[in-house]
Amino acid sequence: MRDSVDNSLLNIVKEDLKEPIKLCRLVKECEFIFHLAANPEVKLGATNPQLHFTENILTTFNLLEALRRSRKPKTVVFTSTSTVYGECSQIPTAEDYGPLIPISTYGASKLSCEALISSYAHTFNHRALIVRLANIIGPRSNHGVVVDFVKKILANPNELEILGDGYQEKSYLYVTDCIDAIIHLCEKFNEGTERIDIYNVGSSDTICVREIAEIISMAMNVPDIKYRFTGGVDGGRGWKGDVKKMQLSIKKLRHTGWAPRYTSRQAVIQTAKALLGTSTK
Repeated sequence: MRDSVDNSLLNIVKEDLKEPIKLCRLVKECEFIFHLAANPEVKLGATNPQLHFTENILTTFNLLEALRRSRKPKTVVFTSTSTVYGECSQIPTAEDYGPLIPISTYGASKLSCEALISSYAHTFNHRALIVRLANIIGPRSNHGVVVDFVKKILANPNELEILGDGYQEKSYLYVTDCIDAIIHLCEKFNEGTERIDIYNVGSSDTICVREIAEIISMAMNVPDIKYRFTGGVDGGRGWKGDVKKMQLSIKKLRHTGWAPRYTSRQAVIQTAKALLGTSTK
């Protein structure tokens, strides 16, 4: 993170939410708080589940405790995840789907955060907007399938290892769409009176891993590259905890007057172009 930017309205403060020092003072000065801090790498939970506890649940608890000590009502905007739903029998999956049974420690940690935020909002007179995000990708992506494929092809343009069977199918949302949706929802939420509200934020379609591989291969000018599928675990998943098919229903979000600009495929293409432009400089 840069220590400063050319914007007099922005003050960047470095703070570790796991062991906060300045947090109480910082939140006391704010009315609107966007809580995006987390470790978003789902597959790490299979080898290091404590990481998701400390960097997701503990950090959220520390933030909420700072809000409680401020003794002033705040509005918290929390970026949650599609993985809180687990494997759904209804696709697209709406916000009122249940029961929520995550299959990854990442999904479990985010659902725990949602519960904590809801309880603190009701107990200590705060308001909370929870946005459950699909896979967010874009120019600064540093993990996930698109980044993974670009790195692997740069290392070996003759063969691309693909985790799972390649038929994992999910929604992808371009980062500018994500930001627009969150800002739009914040404005709507600020006009309302709900103590807490939850919205899915994603695209209106899905794309499978095999198609993503083809897009990246073409973008990197290696159309004849050999694909090597690992076969995966539990019926072709990329790793333990990988939800094989995910598509969020954004019907509730659309009813507020917002719709994504890019499809999942367009988001992948835009991201590939951006990442390749960076990697070749």
